[in-house]
Amino acid sequence: MIRVVVVDDEALVRSGFQMILNASDGIQVVATAEGAQAADVIRREHPDVVLLDIRMPDVDGLTVLGELQTLSEPPTVAMLTTFDTDEYILTALRSGAAGFLLKDTEPEQLAQLVRTLAAGGVVMSPKASRALLRGRPEAGTPQDAGVARVNLLSDRERDVLVLIAEGLSNADIGTRIHLSAGTVKDHVSSILTKLRVAGRVQAALLAERAGLLGDHGEVGAGTTRGNR
Repeated sequence: MIRVVVVDDEALVRSGFQMILNASDGIQVVATAEGAQAADVIRREHPDVVLLDIRMPDVDGLTVLGELQTLSEPPTVAMLTTFDTDEYILTALRSGAAGFLLKDTEPEQLAQLVRTLAAGGVVMSPKASRALLRGRPEAGTPQDAGVARVNLLSDRERDVLVLIAEGLSNADIGTRIHLSAGTVKDHVSSILTKLRVAGRVQAALLAERAGLLGDHGEVGAGTTRGNR
């Protein structure tokens, strides 16, 4: 059973997500909370997945996310927003969020996205993905140092990085390029270390900025990505 906590300042959003997810096989919303209560509730319930509103009037989602990252075993967190142009998208992803969803995500998709998160994946709504790409750094900015580090990867690691960005789990990557899941995991660890990023979503964004995905490689466009 996948244990989920939903954090949002709107009661309608909390109850709606709870109803949808509790009607899905293998998923249970063990608690809902508003921002001020969130960290304490999550510590008490030990959920696998947290769906966390990024904009709340008392304690914003980025603050809660920061608190959760200090836990010895932090849950997987996906940020929720109403706005596909939310300026906090990149900040949340760089701070450890494993995904970014709009609150109007289709009900039939929501349960599958939660399952992906629980399995160690990364999910991102297509609209949020487009906002990320609109705001990506241009050439010559200091953040291009991250793109330069892509050159440190071996050819095999580049192959794995591209497949991460395409939305494949470790097992699927192994099947695609004929490697064991353990070997893929080792490659992923090496990639994250060389790129100096905290997670696979950041690595995928670097792959896109480095031009590894081609003209149609929109990061997160309805895809899910297996996590480390």
